[in-house]
Amino acid sequence: MGKMIKCKTCSKEIASKAKVCPECGAKNKKSFYKKWWFWLIILFVMIGAFGGEDSLNHSESNQTIEQEVDQVNKVEETTQKTENTTQVEEKVEENIPTEYKSALKKATTYSDIMNMSKAGVYDQLTSEYGEKFSPEAAQYAIDNVQVDWKENALKKATTYSNTMNMSKAGVYDQLTSEYGEKFTAEEAQYAVDNVKADWEENALKKAETYQKMMSMSPSAIYDQLTSEYGEKFTAEEAQYAIDHLQ
Repeated sequence: MGKMIKCKTCSKEIASKAKVCPECGAKNKKSFYKKWWFWLIILFVMIGAFGGEDSLNHSESNQTIEQEVDQVNKVEETTQKTENTTQVEEKVEENIPTEYKSALKKATTYSDIMNMSKAGVYDQLTSEYGEKFSPEAAQYAIDNVQVDWKENALKKATTYSNTMNMSKAGVYDQLTSEYGEKFTAEEAQYAVDNVKADWEENALKKAETYQKMMSMSPSAIYDQLTSEYGEKFTAEEAQYAIDHLQ
């Protein structure tokens, strides 16, 4: 006995191979998913899907490779530029006269050890009583020395304040004087604006020196402290000094 199925119209059991239902006469149709052409279509769809995914993966892979190659090329280009720059710098260094190099070393020493100004270093390098370098060598040194001239001025101002008890105006004048440190006005102003000093205490120490060493009267000391030809303290600073003399 063959396989039995139910008629889709009258639900009576009939042979699966019967073309019509003997009860109601309805045709016995196979489900579409049991037909060969349905599975053929499914097969083509799956092949297309896998093929599309593979194509997409291949495209993404190619794009990734292109990006990596581009990055490598950029790194190589940067490296090449750096090497070329280094080679140029080395060639320039080789062409610098020995005198120029020596002047630069001296300029560095004067700047770092003595906190000199730009003009002060140049004059020392070219002076017949100093280093006696040529103007060209000295200028090369000044142009290439690594220094913060404002910081040098500040260090000099600190020295004048701490060791000589000078006034603010006195320090400024000493820093800018052509017979003194020869700093620029801007560098000197930076120095007196940033130096850690108690100008009243400096005035008092100066007053004590005049009193002990020169036996001056309070009035004479006051005049000396405030004089533009003397210490150049302010009136308030000088009065503080007089008021605190022993």
